[in-house]
Amino acid sequence: MPEPVRVEAGADRAVTAMIYRAAGPARSDLGLILGHGAGAGQTSSFMVRFATELAARGIDAVTFNFSYMEQRRRLPDPRPVLEACYRKVIATVRQHGVGHGGLAIGGKSMGGRIASHVAAAAPEVAALVLLGYPLHPPGAPHKLRASHLADIRVPMLFVQGSRDAFGTPEELRPIIATLQAPCELHVVEGGDHSFKVPKRADVGQDEIYRAILDRIARWLRATVGADSACSGEV
Repeated sequence: MPEPVRVEAGADRAVTAMIYRAAGPARSDLGLILGHGAGAGQTSSFMVRFATELAARGIDAVTFNFSYMEQRRRLPDPRPVLEACYRKVIATVRQHGVGHGGLAIGGKSMGGRIASHVAAAAPEVAALVLLGYPLHPPGAPHKLRASHLADIRVPMLFVQGSRDAFGTPEELRPIIATLQAPCELHVVEGGDHSFKVPKRADVGQDEIYRAILDRIARWLRATVGADSACSGEV
């Protein structure tokens, strides 16, 4: 069972984080914090599945609710408030022994975007895992959310569905190619913003998720665990 942790994120802004401790022979000293997307909190099936299965692969996984989600408000807080909350979560889970061998951050959609801003402003973490990076709003490819990525100096893993309305791999590739930090791009063929593939696809949804989780675990061990540069498809 995940371990609940109270995070003091500011005046009247305490939030709950959940630590999914790795166990078994595959256990490492690596940790990964995942922020949720704008519309669903840490108890969504996506977040619970990814955290649970990362822990099963030997990675301590942490989820949390941003303040607005904890308070059951519909609209996300302004970006500075979201970033401040994320930084408080990082500090708190470190105190609980997460990430002794290296701590990565990231998240789904908005959660990953906020993590990238945190990493760009203060590189206090070892790597970024971005699940469905929201490169632009749907239908507005000219409104890019990428200028800050050039300030990031830690390795980044982008996991992007080929049908993602918030930004396709084809849209991401030229941006990634300009970045100084080592980057990898894992493409989910046929996947949407949550990596869901059409029912007629040759590969089942469970297999899609397993492949993503295997890739994340391997990448973290190769980059954070070994403290080496990443390489791969960009």
